[in-house]
Amino acid sequence: MNKRPVEIVILFITVILLQVLIFNNIQFSGFINPFIYVLFFLLVPFDFSRSLLLISGLSMGLIIDLFLGTPGIHTSATVFIAFIRNEVLKVIAPHGGYELNVLPRISYMGFEWFFKYALLMVIIHHLILFYFEALSFVNFFHTLLKVFLSSAFSLAFIIISQYFVFRK
Repeated sequence: MNKRPVEIVILFITVILLQVLIFNNIQFSGFINPFIYVLFFLLVPFDFSRSLLLISGLSMGLIIDLFLGTPGIHTSATVFIAFIRNEVLKVIAPHGGYELNVLPRISYMGFEWFFKYALLMVIIHHLILFYFEALSFVNFFHTLLKVFLSSAFSLAFIIISQYFVFRK
């Protein structure tokens, strides 16, 4: 039996629970809000169906929005990163392309590749999230600071998870 679908469902549920129960309660002076649920979109296999990824993004975004009371902000950001994931993977593809049986993890792809991949996805997610939240460019630099600080913290937690949770 292929255990990959079960692992994907467990990953989906786990990142939502971690976000809702732990990471939603971490805020530093209104600038830093780590959103680690992006980890799901980073770690699904390279050959994961785009339509399933979009449905997952919609579902996850709606659940996070429900718990945070944010009408559609997380849904917009998660659906967008689910939509552009394949394009980001094309941009940072190794010379030989991707092996389908290899997972997008630091342990398989290396630190440099994973860092670029995670950085792009997290920053894109956070740009959409925080600018939709602001719904204005009046405080453009204030929002940009939130994007970069929150991205740095989110990325730090994502990288740490690769060494302690998602090892080979």
